[in-house]
Amino acid sequence: METLAYGFPKLGEKREFKNLLENYWKGKISEEDLIKGMNALRDWMVGLYKDAVDLFPSNELSYYDFMLDTAIMVGAVPSRFGEFKGLSTYFEMARGSQALEMTKYFNTNYHYLVPELEGTNFKLLKNYPLEEYLYFKSKGIETLPKIISPYTFLKLSKALVKGSSPLPVYYLSKIEKLEDLERYLLALLPVYEEVLKQLRQEGAKVVLFEDPALCYEMESQEWDLVHEMYKRLSEHADIYVLTYYDSVSDYKRFVDLPVKALGLDLVSNTENLENIRKHGFPSDKKLIAGIINGRQVWRASLVEKIRLAEDLLKHAQHLIISNSCPLFHLPVSIQPEEDLPVGLKERLAFAKEKLQELNLIKRAIEGDQQARMMVEKVENIVRTPFGVNEEVRRKVRALTERDFQRELDYKERIKLQQEILRLPTFPTTTIGSFPQTEEVRKMRASYSAGKVSQKEYEEFIKKQIQHVIRVQEEIGLDVLVHGEFERTDMVEFFAQKLEGIATTKHGWVLSYGSRVYRPPIIYGDVYRPSPMTLKEITYAQSLTEKPVKGMLTGPVTILNWSYYREDIPKKEIAYQIALALLEEVKDLEKAGIKIIQIDEPAFREGAPIKRKDWDEYFDWAVKAFRLCSRANPQTQIHTHMCYSEFNDVIEYIYQMDFDVISIEASRSKGEIISAFEKFKGWDRQIGIGVYDIHSPAVPTKESIRSILERAMKVLPKELLWVNPDCGLKTRRWEEVVPSLKNMVEVAQELREKYATV
Repeated sequence: METLAYGFPKLGEKREFKNLLENYWKGKISEEDLIKGMNALRDWMVGLYKDAVDLFPSNELSYYDFMLDTAIMVGAVPSRFGEFKGLSTYFEMARGSQALEMTKYFNTNYHYLVPELEGTNFKLLKNYPLEEYLYFKSKGIETLPKIISPYTFLKLSKALVKGSSPLPVYYLSKIEKLEDLERYLLALLPVYEEVLKQLRQEGAKVVLFEDPALCYEMESQEWDLVHEMYKRLSEHADIYVLTYYDSVSDYKRFVDLPVKALGLDLVSNTENLENIRKHGFPSDKKLIAGIINGRQVWRASLVEKIRLAEDLLKHAQHLIISNSCPLFHLPVSIQPEEDLPVGLKERLAFAKEKLQELNLIKRAIEGDQQARMMVEKVENIVRTPFGVNEEVRRKVRALTERDFQRELDYKERIKLQQEILRLPTFPTTTIGSFPQTEEVRKMRASYSAGKVSQKEYEEFIKKQIQHVIRVQEEIGLDVLVHGEFERTDMVEFFAQKLEGIATTKHGWVLSYGSRVYRPPIIYGDVYRPSPMTLKEITYAQSLTEKPVKGMLTGPVTILNWSYYREDIPKKEIAYQIALALLEEVKDLEKAGIKIIQIDEPAFREGAPIKRKDWDEYFDWAVKAFRLCSRANPQTQIHTHMCYSEFNDVIEYIYQMDFDVISIEASRSKGEIISAFEKFKGWDRQIGIGVYDIHSPAVPTKESIRSILERAMKVLPKELLWVNPDCGLKTRRWEEVVPSLKNMVEVAQELREKYATV
């Protein structure tokens, strides 16, 4: 038996990755300094692997995103970026004014850049796997080069296709048809073959292929293509295939692939293990068993994992135990966390600790007595109940169907809301947050460290709110926000206000590029001890006659963007959070807040990979939102979603019964509107994200207008709101003000053009 680990978080012990990137973008360090710093991170990652496991990969430290790296490797650089000129083109594709679209990686909160395929003229542009393999080989370290498979690459890409009215002449679309997939795959394979040939020439015998798209529901003909793909690629290397996040769609076809080792996620599902036990495992292949959870922070029951590994040894002649999926969904280490609730830290294992769990399992199976003692110690911890609150559980058990419904239907509600709000056509607003400057971050850090008093801190926040209300009124926005200056993160802020949820000080995880967040840890039953947002939002409303939105993060997003307990069903956790948020909604209403936004950007990403499992998930996800949004009919409920594929879940979104939804539309150039075009009977208001806040570029009035004009081909103008595609926290004021001015001016011009008030 061997151990393998992969996908270790590249962020570094002290967020060195983030600091390197942002200092390079600001011109504070040279390209040479950037490369030197990244190489130091590579050495650190591989050093951790070497100390803990037998097998480990290279080609894991992307400068931005591994899907972007793969696109560049195969020469899929859209023509608008011109000739590839190294890092300048690389970062232009990632974050420039015409950057690639961004969306979630399967059902996770990692955002990847969507490759754009303008044709099938692929070529080997930059052999990233070879470069990093040679880097470590020069140090005497043998690694397994890791690469996204051609199949998964194509399933996550979009191709330029010719459309018909009202779509543009050309637009980007997923590769859905089998004949198109085959055409692109046949064109792509020679590039991959060249990559493998060059690796073999330099001594690389084994190559890891990440192929999680094999967990999608696949037709037999697709399996034929995948089989032929690996047959060709296996002529040039010994291939180990990794799948994760779900069970493979066809176990028999999967184990028949002509490769040397097959990786299965044995944590996220039960089907993979059931199939191994029912059908056996090929004697001529190695089984890579993903038995340590790569997405959750809980210590494993090592007794159970050892029992599982010993059982798998009966089915596979050569067993490799591994993490169930990439470890980059976890913080680096639990070690520096000193302020967690009593008894919690000993129950947690971050990425470093997951490596040690693999090490302990192997040593214990091999008879190491010290390892066996550690296994018993851990077992005593994980078996002890923790965080139980019977009153919270009683409230969830008492819920009835009526608790998930609003008093009036939308058609009646909207009449009441319009009488109160009296908003113009094309109303303008923002998603919630405004720039959190260095001054804001320093003050918050000083307050957390006890260097300034609560009174001083609250007075500072009041001044920030005063400023942002004045700026919004000067710009001419119709619905205002309080700016969220008191909030570090949209989930963490609420986690710090709720009982049963812990937050960390050092538990950073990458979301995209250099953007990091600290996922909270739901360890017990959740409830609200006191109001969470009332003070800041009511103060903001007192400064203006215009409506100020109450800003909440929805229960599904809080759940999906946290590490959640596994001893009760997810839906029960969601309902607990929803009940706490409902108390906040009622308090905001009593205080006179007329619009409440409940953000649910993680609504789509939490869905299982296989559609057959969707109904169960969306049933409780929809109910959780409806439970917390059970406001008075006169209160307008907004929700926000961004950077997810909505086309296939639009019916579930409609069931949420909100009044207004705001969505991303800038990077997709308005094509997300096609989801609403296909949905018959759509009658809810939609805020169109016309300003890409992930780029420092100021959107032109022409680009804003084109997105809105595109939307009006599909949706009545009376339904349209105008807003950025996400919060403005990470942007600078000098970018935000002109961008919002352009946005407001376009809305005013459209009112004049269509003679509306």
